Parts: sequence; structure tokens; C-alpha cells
Amino acid sequence: MKTKYFWLLVGVMVLALVACGGGPGGGPQASTEEESAAEPSNAETQDEAKPAEEEETSPAEEESAQTEEESPQLAAELSVYNWDDYIDEEILDAYEEEFGVELIYDTFASNEDLLAKLQAGATGFDVIFPSDYMVSQMIELGLLAEINTDDMPNFANISDEFKDAPFDPGNQYCVPYQWGTTGIGYRAGYEFFEENEPNSWAYLFEPELLEQYAEDGINVLNDQRELMAAALFYLGYSPNSVERSELEEARDLIINAKPYYKTFNSEDFDETLLVPDEVVLSQGWSGDVATAYYATYDEDAEDGNWYYAIPEEGAIKWLDNICITAATERYDTAVHFINYLLDAENGAAITNYTYFASPNEAATEFIDAEVLEDPSIYPPEEVQARLEWLEEVGDGVFLYDEMWTAIKGQ
Repeated sequence: MKTKYFWLLVGVMVLALVACGGGPGGGPQASTEEESAAEPSNAETQDEAKPAEEEETSPAEEESAQTEEESPQLAAELSVYNWDDYIDEEILDAYEEEFGVELIYDTFASNEDLLAKLQAGATGFDVIFPSDYMVSQMIELGLLAEINTDDMPNFANISDEFKDAPFDPGNQYCVPYQWGTTGIGYRAGYEFFEENEPNSWAYLFEPELLEQYAEDGINVLNDQRELMAAALFYLGYSPNSVERSELEEARDLIINAKPYYKTFNSEDFDETLLVPDEVVLSQGWSGDVATAYYATYDEDAEDGNWYYAIPEEGAIKWLDNICITAATERYDTAVHFINYLLDAENGAAITNYTYFASPNEAATEFIDAEVLEDPSIYPPEEVQARLEWLEEVGDGVFLYDEMWTAIKGQ
């Protein structure tokens, strides 16, 4: 991490000093089921052979035996399905080395891709990372296993602000992982942006603006809820609207701007588009734009190539979660792995790697100061007041599917 920050306009009322920020395949078949308890020791076997009257143990020995019985025997492998580049792989390696569990790791590009994979009958996925609105949809579809956070001691590390969310009351199915915002990443030093700060969604949708930089590349997220939300914000509507007329207006706005877009990419746009300067403007998640900033940081100039703006009309604040699939055959190992990720130092390592904000309050002391002090990663209250959650839209999902089909089909 570098200590240099740059000025960023985050709406009409706030000028903030930031280092740019950013949220944001088939599953292997399940292996054998987990054992629920460890095998008894030789001493325990000998004790069982004694007459009942000779089986006397102290309270301490009874507590030790109970702990041993309650400790799950971990499965040989665990399948984890996450967003691309969304965890420090050293954490995964450390878990494998310490506990002898092979992690079969795969990635997806959007919540809808994740849902489609599970609905198509993909089996073998144990731990998944859906966003807020998708969690409630998956609960309704019966795709998630119920959990007991009492089985995860490190759940106590999570800030109360992120517990008991409306999409998962009582954290009956998931625990918080990372949170962030969705805004606009733009190329520092690009002449047009020197005079025109892209602090509005107009820079993603208005042809008279788009034609000023389209030849140098524009990317939008390949995510129906995120792109539709940006259009709805710009039009003055709720990002969770289910009114057909409003959704059709947002659809038409996107279709009208689509000829100016170079790519629809939400999986690796920071690495493949921003860092190599394949585009000059991108809708993006806060941490991914931050990744591009630090990947292009120049020591002499004390600056990176990518800045980040939260549009004045409003933007999405999202919370990604860790859940266990209903189809898992390795539940105990999944719980063990999730508890490992909720460790304070591991939570900090994840944020220091992804540049996304952590809901893990105990991790704060281990997070790099530059990250904690960056208002594009941890927005100030006046900016947060303009942020909204994406919510599950019930049967409205069919309207969104219809609009998205029209957008991608053009």
C-alpha cells in the first residue's frame, strides 16, 4: 500500500481525498459425507471395556471428552465458489496446510451466474458468496442450508451494524463477508476528465458525453441488477423498482448508450481493462477500481492511473455474504472454514488484499491505515446517506430478466 491519496468528488456536496476504491463453471461432485465426531482414543476404548461402576471421571475429564466428541472430523476436501480475485490465496493455502483440507476453488462473475449454476443442478458446491438481495432469493428457493452462528465463535467479531440484515434476519443462513459501493472508475490524466469530473451516471448513459471518450473504451458491469440500478438512479427511480414503465425506461436508456460501450465485464475488468488502459471509464465496484489504482501506482508521480467517483444521483451499497449450500454433504467442514475466515487477522488480510471494506469489527486493528482512512472504501456519513441496498424484488425478477434479455440481445 502507498500513502498517497488523490482528490475525488463524491457527489455535489463532498470533495474527498481518496486513493481510488471500488464490491463487486461447473461444480465438482461432492465426495464422501463428513463424520460428525472424531474416533475414540485407545484410552476411551479401554474405559468402555470396564464395568460401569469403575467408570469414574473428574468434571475436567468429562468436559475434555465432551469437547473431543463435539469436534467435527473435517472432510478431505471442500468446494468454494466465490467472486473472482476476492480473497488472498495465501489464506486458502494456510487453511489447507493447517487443517489438511483440499479447497476446490472456482469463481463466478455475477449473482445471476451463481444462481443459474445452482438452479441448473450443479452439485458439489459447499461454500458460496452471494450478495444481499441474492441471499433472500436463494433462501426462498431453498438453495441455502440453515446455520447456527453459535457454532462459529468468530461470528462475535462481526459488527452489529452488519448482523441481522433484512435479507437474512437473525443470520439464519449466512454471515457477512465484505461490503462496498458501486460507482464510476475513470482514467486519471485523461484530458476530457480533467475538465469534466464523471460524478454523475450521465457519464455512463448520455450520448453527448459518451461520444467524447467512447473511442478510448467504456466498460459496464455484466450484471443486470447493477447496470439497471445505475440507469434507475439516473432517471430518479428506486434501484429496486418493479414498475414496468420505469424498467422499460431504464432499459431503453441502456440500449441507447450500448453502441458506445466496448465491453460488458464484471469478472476481471480491473486486471484486463483498467490496468492495461483498454478503457478510460468503467462502471465498477469500489475495491476493483482501487486495485487498478495501486497496480498502476508510480512512486515518482505519487499517484495511480485510476480514480473513483460515487455519482451524485445515488449509488448501490452492497454486502456480500458467506453461505452454505443446501446440497452440501460437508456441512461441518463448511462451518469450520467460514469460522476461519471470520478470524480477525484473516478478515483484515482479506480487506488489505481486496480493498473492500470489512464488516469484521475485530479486524480493524489489523487493517492497513491507508485503507481505513480512504473515504472511497469507507465512505463518510454524508456520502452513505446517498447509498441504497439492492433488495430482492420477488416476481419482479422476471421483469428484470426480460429487460436484460432485450439489452444483451441488441
